[in-house]
Amino acid sequence: MADRLNILFITADQWRGECLSARGHPMVKTPNLDALAADGVLFKRHYANAVPCGPSRASLHTGMYLQNHRSGTNGTPLDARHTNWAKEAGRLGYDPVLFGYTDTSQDPREEDPESPWLLTYEGPLPGIRPVCMMGTWPTPWTDWLKANGYEVPKDIRYAYGERKPGPEYEDGAQTPRPLIYPKEVDDTNFLTDRVIDYIGARDKPFIAHLSLLRPHPPFVAPEPFNAMYDPATVPGFTRMETHEEEAAQHPWLEHQLGRKLFRAPADEKKLRRLKAVYYGLMSEVDEALGRLFAFLKESGRWDNTLIIFTSDHGEQMGDHWLLGKCGYFDASYHIPLIIRDPRRAADGARGRIVTQFTENVDIMPTMLDLIGAEIPVQCDGASLRPFLEGREPATWRKEAHWEYDFRDPADDSAEKRLGLTLHQCTMNIIRDEKYKYVHFTKLPPLFFDLEKDPDEFVNRANDPAYLPLVLEYAQKLLSWRMNHDEQTLTHIALTDDGPVERRAARY
Repeated sequence: MADRLNILFITADQWRGECLSARGHPMVKTPNLDALAADGVLFKRHYANAVPCGPSRASLHTGMYLQNHRSGTNGTPLDARHTNWAKEAGRLGYDPVLFGYTDTSQDPREEDPESPWLLTYEGPLPGIRPVCMMGTWPTPWTDWLKANGYEVPKDIRYAYGERKPGPEYEDGAQTPRPLIYPKEVDDTNFLTDRVIDYIGARDKPFIAHLSLLRPHPPFVAPEPFNAMYDPATVPGFTRMETHEEEAAQHPWLEHQLGRKLFRAPADEKKLRRLKAVYYGLMSEVDEALGRLFAFLKESGRWDNTLIIFTSDHGEQMGDHWLLGKCGYFDASYHIPLIIRDPRRAADGARGRIVTQFTENVDIMPTMLDLIGAEIPVQCDGASLRPFLEGREPATWRKEAHWEYDFRDPADDSAEKRLGLTLHQCTMNIIRDEKYKYVHFTKLPPLFFDLEKDPDEFVNRANDPAYLPLVLEYAQKLLSWRMNHDEQTLTHIALTDDGPVERRAARY
């Protein structure tokens, strides 16, 4: 096993796909991730398969679409019968470890009734060993802060957003208020240091999952990142003139904009402050990852470590008057993906930009392929290895797909407002280079001409000129779902000679 690859699997939470200077973003500076892309492969059209965190990470870690893993909301248990990349790597002798969180809701059928994991959706992915587990409750970090003389809030969940005293930017301050803790000891750098400590103490191949919270809210950054970007000059917002005009597009959007948690503030200065800090948190993550990459080089591990950087989903950040992640807009699903493959076979593809559509369900097959593990039949994605080696796959998807389950088992407001049952609170999306089709279980569909309307303002679903295309894309979506029905045993037949297997390609 000594010559096997190491894997450093990094997720930064809620990172929009265009927010890399390597992608030509007009403001965000990410020099270390840019350098990683120059020495690896940048996937330009990479998409999450679900939101929010729990459902998206279930897809990321199992390689399965939501329609199959069915962990549709934060708190919906992930069926224990599904395997994941950590379990499969463990079968090869690896010890997959976690720094951060996976937001895995445990299967209650497999847990003791008194298990603490039944009281939270933030459980660990089965098969992964938590070394420094943090989430809503950042106990390892806040304990470390207290041990080093820093005060922490009584409710430690607020440590992520504890700000220095003084007025906020929208109240007249020149810059957004910074985090009370210096950057060297904030949650991003704390976790990064723990990963460095762990790797530095090992002499065997490792698989480490570094799951950083940032740039997820609260949008509070330590100095100097709080003031790195001027709120007055951040790019504007993709939206109609008013909430009401935006809401007229569709009943679901009207419902979502009626929820205070998801509606962007009307105060322009406040919204610009949030965006500036969002960018600052990205640059802080980039700086921390630069330290981690430098350590890998200095310790002689760089040339034997596969590095994957991506996110669980994006962020609306005021576009369409929304905050957070939800619905059908690209801002919530288009995310970054950079993979640096150290193998000699990947040398010819360094600096490559892939424009084919890739998805988070492809991450698990890629990792397993490169460490020599069999890719489970359950995986809806496919290995990205051909792209990493400068080759083109024989077949590949021509669209991106995602799902959003907006049911809330604890709140029936969506059902009441929209006239739906719990199981009808779902939407499915298919998009390619030209068009996007959005199908609801029991609400009107949406259709966007992305060449003429890249900002997704004009619904063409009822436009007579587009009806043939609407039908074509509805059929594409149906075919996609049929092609990805759960298939764990469908490739097996029991015969007179015993079980016979024949596996089929997805595309």
